[in-house]
Formats: sequence, structure tokens, C-alpha cells
Amino acid sequence: MAKIETNQIRNVALLGHGGCGKTSLAEAMLYISGGTDRLGKTTEGSTVCDFDSEEIKRGFSISTAIATVMWQNSKINVIDNPGYLDFVGEVKQGLRAADSAVIVLDGKAGIEVGAELAWDYATEANLPKVFFVNKCDDPEARFGRVLKALHETFGTTICPVIVPILDKGNIVGFLDLIDMKSYQYNDKGIPSSSDVLPDSFRPDAEKYREMLLEAIAGTDEVLMEKYFAGKEITRDEAILALHEGVIHGDIVPVFCGSSVKLWGVSNLLTMIDDSFPRHTAKKKEKIISGDGFELKDIEKKGETAIFIFKTVADPFVGKMSYFKVMNGELARDMVLKNTTNGVSEKVAHIYIPKGKKQTEVDELACGDIGFLTKLTATNTNDTLTASSDFRYAPIVFPEPFMTQTIIPIAKGDEDKISQGISKLLEEDLTLKYEVDKETKQMLIYGLADMHLDILVSKLKSRFGTSVKLEEPKIPYRETIKKTVEVEGKHRKQSGGHGQYGHVKIKFSPGEAEGLTFTESVFGGSVPRNFYPAVEKGLLESMQKGIAGFPMVHLAANLYDGSYHDVDSNELSFKMAASLAYKKCLEMANPVLLEPIGELYVTIPDSIVGDVMGDLNKRRGRVMGMNPATKKGYTTIVAEAPKAEMTNYPIVLRALTQGRGSFTFRFIRYDEVPAAIAAKIVESYTSTEE
Repeated sequence: MAKIETNQIRNVALLGHGGCGKTSLAEAMLYISGGTDRLGKTTEGSTVCDFDSEEIKRGFSISTAIATVMWQNSKINVIDNPGYLDFVGEVKQGLRAADSAVIVLDGKAGIEVGAELAWDYATEANLPKVFFVNKCDDPEARFGRVLKALHETFGTTICPVIVPILDKGNIVGFLDLIDMKSYQYNDKGIPSSSDVLPDSFRPDAEKYREMLLEAIAGTDEVLMEKYFAGKEITRDEAILALHEGVIHGDIVPVFCGSSVKLWGVSNLLTMIDDSFPRHTAKKKEKIISGDGFELKDIEKKGETAIFIFKTVADPFVGKMSYFKVMNGELARDMVLKNTTNGVSEKVAHIYIPKGKKQTEVDELACGDIGFLTKLTATNTNDTLTASSDFRYAPIVFPEPFMTQTIIPIAKGDEDKISQGISKLLEEDLTLKYEVDKETKQMLIYGLADMHLDILVSKLKSRFGTSVKLEEPKIPYRETIKKTVEVEGKHRKQSGGHGQYGHVKIKFSPGEAEGLTFTESVFGGSVPRNFYPAVEKGLLESMQKGIAGFPMVHLAANLYDGSYHDVDSNELSFKMAASLAYKKCLEMANPVLLEPIGELYVTIPDSIVGDVMGDLNKRRGRVMGMNPATKKGYTTIVAEAPKAEMTNYPIVLRALTQGRGSFTFRFIRYDEVPAAIAAKIVESYTSTEE
């Protein structure tokens, strides 16, 4: 393969709602450009970008895939991202490597939640954007309605470039609004000029043309003057304005077509080749500086520096580290330093991907994308440089709050499960795993139920271990409400030396979280050398309260007792303390405590009432509301019991249609209402039995 230079490279992320046809569009791009010899279909599991067994089985994308498309003079790295909200971590990775974004819409469904979020993600990443209204071959698709909605939602920067020509409700061709020429497409997706422009469509054509000219005029004062003076904006001026407008984000073009029928795909590819920015267009990249960031110049012939934006744990190939050449050029056999941990890594082989297939190359230019294998100490978000110590700004992943406990189906699989999960954690930074020391459970945290369901499938298919997921146990605790004085006496005589320990202890609610042990024994009724045994007996007994949960905030004062010169020993006083503790539980009004978290929920203003109503059902307490940084959104600040939040990611998504987000942080333990506590104790007791 001839060397590809930086000015030829376009890194384009495909974004949109699940099912809008992103993967089909990538497939159409590959087919039209000659990258494949047949047009794959997601329904048949034959597309280049959906090659994972889970994607084939489920019929939709679950991970970011990259495919190289050669078009005219450009190498287009198409970054196909999932549309379902469970896999937003993959989208964040894809956007970190992209230099522009194509947001795909379903011509029938219009602007769905995934498209709105895609706009937000691309805007946050400061990427130029275009829309592609897909599935125009659907009889119920309505381009005019979708364009109007885009204009109303995202503003006057939206402008049509290619529109469908309608005659009696049917598409008979497509109109290029820049030169006002109409086209039709053959079975190979190749456009040919056509004179099809029905008189009935001419008013719509003029309206669309006016929208385009208005947007173009807004990019330049000279063009603005010509537009308002009624002078013609030439084709060359329009193309240049469109090119500059896309790069600077002043224009968001709208294309249309059908990826299945190959309509409009070649026009989009030509637009990408002509007007989409290369990596060096932004001139600078963010690097970490202290607690913040600073900008560093991009030098296409400077020091080599690459950024790892994605890791794949392949059971056959091993670790695959996807990277973008951020500065300089990368060549085989280079030795680079990981600036995160200082470890040197040798670049033995460089690959460029096309779905699951790869081509080995000797070098890659600045801005290009590829992957390396068997980097032992390198993970996602790491920077590798030739000699410098800077680090590029990392991808910020959403925090997972959907929690389940992992139950091995086969006994003794715990180690295999942990090893498999550790590999998947390298691959997916929106997963979190821990073993709860209190409940002894293996806990997995994900973004939602589908996310965790796919984790279970991957554990089985890749690592040969089967698990099931269940609701996690809540780490309840107990404490006492009253002050009581109790006596504990342990006496055992079985021939020879016996056992004798006798203590009188005053129990009361304590300030510290654990045990506050004091003694006020007078006259040596309990020898000092037995005090540690009493304290140890209480500490061990506190592991279980009356309901079986750990006891907290307990103060115990040893004030009296008795001993035997021969039969008393440390074990005897330890047992006596345990007996005293049991009597304390019977008399001191023990209560159940539950973990409480601080909740921040950001939602559209229109559904604040519904979300607050749901929080009330969850025993939540709303502490306040603040305007969110995003216009039209509100952040609710509340406190809620952890036990009521286990399914909140699913419920909030349903309430907000995916527009809501939240964080939940443990802050303290509070007393459980008596009626609820009784049910909890009953359920835990019956489970243990």
C-alpha cells in the first residue's frame, strides 16, 4: 500500500440512535468504494463492522468498529459507534479518535434521543458535524418534516445540501442544492444526471435552496452582503463557504439517502473528501498540565506520540491496543515510552483495521488510526511518546451505577471469573468490579441491564465460565438506642481446671463508628490482664446483631465483675463478654441502619414532576433543585436509601427516554423505618434458613 499522507486522512465517527442504520451506512461506503465486493446486511450478520459474535446474535452494534474506505484521494477511517445508551463508553472512545461526525437519522422516526445525545457528545468533543437522513426509501419517511425538526432543534446552522425529489409522494431522484442539478442512482450507488424535477416540487426546491444560501451567507460578511442585496452566490463561493463552515462548525449540512439502496452515499463520501477536516486542522491538542489542561501544537513531522483510545481483549490475538497518531509519524520497530507508567514498549507490528480483518503496514502518518498487539503495560487513555513525558487529555467515561452480584454456576469458578472480568475491565472502562468485604459478594457495576447481560455472554464465549446475576445484598448495620446495664457470667466445670468469667457492662450508643471500650472497675474485681479479652469478645460478637448484621456505634464500659484464682482465663472472660452482648441486644432496643446516598439527577425540565414523584416512592428526600448547565435541564439534589436505587438506571432511562443522568454517592447510615426493617429482617432470616 502506498504511503498515506496526513492531508489525505479523514477520521469520521458515525453516530445516532440505535437502529438508524449507521452500520449499514458504513457497509454502503465500503461497497461503493470497492472496499468489499458484496453489500452486507445487519439482519444477516454479514456486515464488516458488526463482526463480534454478540453483535451478530443480537443484530446491533455493541462496540466501536473501524473500517478504512478509500475515496478519490482520501483515506477515510470510518468509526462506526453503537447507538444504544448502554454502550456510550464505546462512543466516547470513537469520538476521541475522530476529527468529524456524521449523525445518522431514520427518515421515518426523525430526531430520536440517540441523535440528540450524539449532537451533545460531538459538540462536547468540538467536532464538526453533518446529518445524514437515512432510510429515505421507506414509504413513510418524510425528509421535509425531519429537516424542519432539525432546524427547530439545532438552529439556523442546519442547511440541506442533498434533498429527495418528490412526485406525488414518491422519490424520483435527488437534488444537489449547490448546483441545482438532479440525480438518480443505479444499483451500484453511482449517480447520473437527470432532468427529473416536477413542477410541483419546484417551490420546495426553492425553499431548500434558500435555507442553504442563508446558512452559507452567515459564514462570511461579503457573502452576507451579497445575499441581502439579492446578488447570486456562485457555485465556487458556495463550495468554499461550505468547506470552511463545516470545519469551523458554522454550518451543519444535511444529506439524505438510503444506505440499503446506496442512495446519496457517494455524495456524502465526496463531501467528506472535499470538506471534512484532517487531524492537523485543529492545530493543537489538549495535554494534562497539573490539575488542568494546556494546548500543545500538532506537528505532523515532529516527535512521535500516539494515544490509546480503545483496548480489545481478544482470546486468540491477545490485547489489541487501538491508537491514533497524534503527532509525528509511527514506524515499525520504534521504541516508545508509556508516559503514564514509564514503561517502554516496542512497536513490533502495525495494523490498520477493516472490521475484524487487518492489514499490516510499516508506518502511519500523523492523524492516522491503527492498532498494536501485545503491549504489556499499556491500556486505554495512555500516551506513548518517543521521549517526552506529556500525556494527552484522557477520555472521560460515564460512571456505572447499575449493580448486580455475580453468582458462579459452577463451584470453584471464582478465580476464572475474576481473570475473565479483569480482561473485560481493560476493554470496557464503564465497567467496575469489586468484592464486597462486608457481604462477601462479587459485585459488577455497569451502565444498564443490557450492558451487564452482554458481560455475562462474553464471560461464557471468551473465557468459558458461566455466571448468573442477582440483586446484591444491601450492607445493613445495627445499633442500639437505649443505655442498659447487663451481666454476663461464663462458668464451666468438667473435671480438673474449669472456666470462670464474670463481667458487668454498661452498654450505650457510641459516638465512634465501631466499639468504644472503657473500664471503670474498682477494687480489682476483674483483673486488668483480662480487659483485652473482654474487648475482644465484644468486637467478635459485634459482627452480628440481633438481625445478623454488624453492630456499629456501640459504647461499652466494664464496671464490675468477678474472677476465680484458678479457673479464670482470657477465654472465660471473652465468653462472658459475648453473653453480656447478647443480653444487651435483648434489652437495648436495637434498630436497623441502611446506607443513604446523595443523589444528583439531571433531567429535562418537562419531566421534573414525574422524577420527583418516583423519588418519593423510593423514600427519597428532595433537598433542592438547580438549573443544569444544559439549557432546558434541571438537576435535582436528593438523598435516598441505597436499597431503593438498585434498578434506578433502568427506571430513570424509561422516565426520561434516555435523556436523564445521575450520580449516587454514599454519605451515611440512617435508621430504617420499623415496618420496612421488619420485612428486611424476615427476608434475610428466611434466606439464611
